[in-house]
Amino acid sequence: MDRTRFLVKTSAVYAFIGAFIGSHIAGGGGLQLSAIHAHILVVGWLSLFAFAMFYKVFPIPKDSKLATAHVWSSFIGVFGLTLGMWLYYTNPIPGLETFSTVFFIVGGTILLIAFVLFLVIAFKHSKFITED
Repeated sequence: MDRTRFLVKTSAVYAFIGAFIGSHIAGGGGLQLSAIHAHILVVGWLSLFAFAMFYKVFPIPKDSKLATAHVWSSFIGVFGLTLGMWLYYTNPIPGLETFSTVFFIVGGTILLIAFVLFLVIAFKHSKFITED
């Protein structure tokens, strides 16, 4: 798997979704989606793009299981957090409040794990992170 390509393409999808929601809000769609809009752009677009650039700039070994776990937990965490937020705040299907809350929490927790993995990678592979 090409981590950089995967993360850039995924971040582009989130950038489009975030911009679309932002235009909907600006067009009078109400502020109900503002937290979702912000999270999609920050964790979906910016974080995934920053992770892609990290893997492009620094020679983290391609066979790193830690990096693979980071990429997949980032992808799943962003998806879970943002979809969970949407379900939680919009409640499109009445009666699923508990499911929506759990989905939101689990997605956020997986994303937090992704950031912990990134922290570990940054320190473990710090010999590759230089200004030279």
